[in-house]
Amino acid sequence: MTAATCFPADTRPAFVEFSLLESWLASSSALQLPLHQIESQQQARGREVQRLLLQAHLQHRGNGDVGPALQLELPDGEVLYSHRRLSDRSLTTVFGTVELVRMGYSRPGVPSIFPLDKALALPARSFSYELQRRLVKAAVQNPFLESVQTIAELTGVSVSKRSLEEILPDAARDFDAFYQQRAVATAAGAILVAAVDAKGIPMVKPCGSQPKARLTKGQKANKKRMATVATVFTRAPWVRTPQQVIESLFPTSHPASGEDPPPPRPENKRVWASLLKGKTAVIQEVAEEMDRRDPLRSMTRLALTDGERALQIRVDQKLNVTLILDLIHVLEKLWKAAYCFHAEGSLEADLWVIDRTLRILFGEVGQVVKGIRQSITKRGLSGPKRKTLNAVANYLYRNRTRMRYDKYLANGWAPARTSSKIAWNDPACGGLSKWLKPSSNSEPSICQRILIVTGNSTSNRTSAAYTPPGPSFQSSHTQNDCGTSAAQRYSLGAPDGRSRWRPGTTVSRESEQLGHA
Repeated sequence: MTAATCFPADTRPAFVEFSLLESWLASSSALQLPLHQIESQQQARGREVQRLLLQAHLQHRGNGDVGPALQLELPDGEVLYSHRRLSDRSLTTVFGTVELVRMGYSRPGVPSIFPLDKALALPARSFSYELQRRLVKAAVQNPFLESVQTIAELTGVSVSKRSLEEILPDAARDFDAFYQQRAVATAAGAILVAAVDAKGIPMVKPCGSQPKARLTKGQKANKKRMATVATVFTRAPWVRTPQQVIESLFPTSHPASGEDPPPPRPENKRVWASLLKGKTAVIQEVAEEMDRRDPLRSMTRLALTDGERALQIRVDQKLNVTLILDLIHVLEKLWKAAYCFHAEGSLEADLWVIDRTLRILFGEVGQVVKGIRQSITKRGLSGPKRKTLNAVANYLYRNRTRMRYDKYLANGWAPARTSSKIAWNDPACGGLSKWLKPSSNSEPSICQRILIVTGNSTSNRTSAAYTPPGPSFQSSHTQNDCGTSAAQRYSLGAPDGRSRWRPGTTVSRESEQLGHA
């Protein structure tokens, strides 16, 4: 059996380029330049050295010649690829464009198969997986045009905006499958927490729309679309007093280091969001995630939401948990009420909110509602202030059964959640509530940003866009002088010396990843 052909790799071009770089750095002209110009030119010349080294490495890998014929084993029988032909392929990497010469095996009526593409785990696109990964990571933090410009500045590789727009949907194609197949890690916490919320995302109008000189009443420059945000995590109980919660919300002094033990951190946190799925679909996914983590229902299950009644009804019906009104949303209502009585930013408004929050944490929701309504009558308020205060009072009264914060704190339950909010607005990632164009890339942008925020972008092994597929071949070959050859990806056991290819159950998927001609 003929092993994969290896060509002698000539590393002299890289050595010559490196020697030229060394000579230039020591030249009289370079010694007169400021440091920032030296950095810029050294980086550009250094990229060429790395590109030439990569080109030499690819020559070491051979052309993927595994014999006179390739026999593919399929469930319905064996198929012989007997026609061979060498072909060239260009691949754009983070170092620049490299050329590959690879052997292709074909038969009438079907695409060619290139063993070298599989051995190198090459993508179907002309951009390497590493370059695609960097492009996707930049795209979910910045506008597309700015992303390709940033990559060009950092790597010297120019990629069109349209290419990036095509790469991004592929990167998020397996977002749901990644979490479904992810193993459930053992958590020390005894409380399983879910949170569901809605977030408005400003959508940029299409370029073809005609701008108006002046908007009429009720018109807005850009429209918002509501995305449903969800998070599930495990947490250990954390017993606190209402005073401790107030101190964390309204700190009056810097706490001394080591004075209080650090709060328990959320464990195995999953955060996801969707513009396309409705609330019911997302809540169903939350229920499935909770059942996956706690199939025996032995953990304490909580769910935090805002005061939207439709959302609360869906969560209550689907999750069958203790439903808690997020304290953060209660604070928003209290601030609105405070500004009806006191000037914004005044000490009186701050003290009013602190006092009512403390009373609510002690379980006196009814007394706070009663006080607001009495203040409306005694002060003779009318107009917008009266309307705002009545709305706040009704909001608190309607949710009073979900505001038993005194019991929640005694049980060690958190009265508010920040996990999904932090992930949604994390400034380190540009904020998920970025301006998006109303296109097919809106949902993939959100999915990929979620992966980056939660630290899963590098472990999303199912994403076909920038993650190479794992090897799916059995090997009975030994290493030859060329190093790891393409023949080692195959089981070479045919009596006539032909290569047998066993892709297993991933034939249809691998056909996309192989560079089919």
